[in-house]
Amino acid sequence: MDGMAEGRGLLSDQIRNALTDEIASGVLAAGIALDEQDLADRFGASRTPVREALRQLASSGLVEMRPRRGVVVTRMTPERIMEMFETTAEFEALCVRLATYRMTPLELSALMDLHEQSAEPVAAQDYDTYDALNRVFHETLYRATHNGFMSEQALSIRSRLSAFRRTQLRQGERILRSRAEHGEILQAIAEGDGDAAARRMRAHMLNAASALGRYVAEHASD
Repeated sequence: MDGMAEGRGLLSDQIRNALTDEIASGVLAAGIALDEQDLADRFGASRTPVREALRQLASSGLVEMRPRRGVVVTRMTPERIMEMFETTAEFEALCVRLATYRMTPLELSALMDLHEQSAEPVAAQDYDTYDALNRVFHETLYRATHNGFMSEQALSIRSRLSAFRRTQLRQGERILRSRAEHGEILQAIAEGDGDAAARRMRAHMLNAASALGRYVAEHASD
């Protein structure tokens, strides 16, 4: 049973990731209704992983569950998305500044290990693996603040933007720059310079926002 559950989980993740890219790039436009059976047919899956994928998309605000219309792609303006990136940039800068002064040597070692692990998927342009490592990297930083409330709020904000943060990695050489920026942030942390780490984290997030904007513009004409 565990293997079957794991298989469904992986399939739902694949469906969620594919729909995420299409929603974030505008291929699936705002207001479009998503039919469970149509999606199941498209992905060669049962309705169970499709339903789970749609539930995850709803929790991150990409789709809405509407009476009589079912699941509908949410209307997200570019302005709204950039406001969300600006907010998370400030919040993550705050987190990394505090984490620089509070993290344990073990937590710093874990961050460095994650950074090393990300080299291979970046070289292979493996967006899904890098995105997963990227998520753990940032969540490790939240925990390293040793402030439970701040960590909870950072996770909540991140979940609203997770789809767009993943999609921006596909723009040009953004995945390479993203990893390089992590390295610069880690250097500032290792030097105990919380202010520099915060500045670099803020720039990291705003660079991601710019990459998303370029990705969407490039695909709007496809």
